[in-house]
Amino acid sequence: MKYFLHSTIMALATLLSACGGGGGGGGGANNNPPPPPPPPAQTDFQAGIFRSASLYEDMCLIPRAGTSDTQGTTEDENNWLRSWSNDLYLWYDEITDADPAAHTTPDYFDLMKTFATTPSGSPKDNFHFTQDTAEYQQLVQSGVQAQYGADWDLLSASPPREALFVYVQAGTPAAAAGVERGDRILQIDGEDFINGNNVPVLNDGLFPDDGDTHEFVISSFDGTNERTVTMTAEEITIAPVPLTDTFPTPQGPVGYLYLVSYLGTTEEALIDAFNAFDAAGVTELVLDVRYNNGGLLDIANQLAFMIAGPAAAQGRVFDELIFNDKHLSTNPVTGAALAPKNFITTTQGFSVPAGNALPSLNLSRVYLLVGPGTASANESIINGLLGIDFDVILVGDRTTGKPFGFYPTDNCGTTYFSVQFQTVNEKGFGDFSDGFVPTETPTLAHEVQGCPVNDDFGSELGEVTEARLATALGLIDNLDCAAATPVVSAPPTLGRRVISGAIPENSVRAQTFWPGTILR
Repeated sequence: MKYFLHSTIMALATLLSACGGGGGGGGGANNNPPPPPPPPAQTDFQAGIFRSASLYEDMCLIPRAGTSDTQGTTEDENNWLRSWSNDLYLWYDEITDADPAAHTTPDYFDLMKTFATTPSGSPKDNFHFTQDTAEYQQLVQSGVQAQYGADWDLLSASPPREALFVYVQAGTPAAAAGVERGDRILQIDGEDFINGNNVPVLNDGLFPDDGDTHEFVISSFDGTNERTVTMTAEEITIAPVPLTDTFPTPQGPVGYLYLVSYLGTTEEALIDAFNAFDAAGVTELVLDVRYNNGGLLDIANQLAFMIAGPAAAQGRVFDELIFNDKHLSTNPVTGAALAPKNFITTTQGFSVPAGNALPSLNLSRVYLLVGPGTASANESIINGLLGIDFDVILVGDRTTGKPFGFYPTDNCGTTYFSVQFQTVNEKGFGDFSDGFVPTETPTLAHEVQGCPVNDDFGSELGEVTEARLATALGLIDNLDCAAATPVVSAPPTLGRRVISGAIPENSVRAQTFWPGTILR
């Protein structure tokens, strides 16, 4: 099973294993290799005694040709996970030490985390997942991934399930099939999506390989226009900034930017957008990140500077990474001395030459359209700007709540994402694990000035009549929330996941996104 991310889909939530039967088929030759043997019997495991992870690194049950992999066992791979997690995991002292010889590697990684909950009752660590290294590197290097070209909002992963398409990229299989924003998924390959128990079939349809064809029964948001569409997944290049616009208002030109991911290619796309905004004389900005689950912190840092400009942000702290108590002075991954990181004022070489001055709008405030799919790097922008007393106005719903990040690490063909640090702003604040909440009267540290507004699945993103954008424009026109917000029907359940195609960048850069959820 492939686990894809949103950003466009970059993604959100705990990876949940698919349950239920599999099987099927009979007769015919089986060209698949036999499954790997079970892990060996217990050998020298001693609870609380840890050897260096380097002793087990690249010792693999199935070594990859042309790599530094050597022949090893499942126990070796698990010993690496155990020592690596004990060294770098933010809550290493909350891991229950388990025998590496008693579990398969996927199951063992699932144990290398805390199972505590936040004050609201949500899992403390909702961000623990893996990705096939070859697939991850393909996306890192090219920004390409197998998908249909549509993002969806998974409102409920368990029956009764609820998923709505939220954005369709032009020129993709989803666009050719007539999929529209707000369409509900009713069936996949003949299986009931809402209440069915054939989870493997549903997941195969949601997370296709290149060339896979799947049949969906969908309807409009209001239940009308039920129809069957067939889509074949293909390698699609992620457009990190698919929508920009400028709206004339009595207060001056207002820029709108829909951002789906913080990839390396996002650097160039944002620079182009801000240069255009500057040429248009934009005096206010609406940043739409309601379905953006994060990515590279350095890209988020650059975006925050381009919003605020040098007068407000230059020489100020954007964020600081806090590792576990074994690493108080040195970044254990890069080896650099730990220190607060200022707002980035120049290009970093992700997709344009490094060292050039970034454009900036020198705004006095910014409006963000947010929701439960707004995670990670987006929340770092909110927190970083609030840390320098820059006005941030949120329109929408509570954000994900992910003040954490990681350095993706490969071992034996799997890239592991395990929480290694917490981010805090210039004021030392980073306690938003239950999300930032838009409200007219903020009183708590995680509450931010703004308006709660239901997502408007009946309108296209970027339309001035779309509820969240209309509200932001109304606030710019000095209306209050009640006067600025159109009446919009709420979805039946609160969305928590956005799923689709992209993973952020390279493994030597700090990242904060999290992955798409698997159905259960």
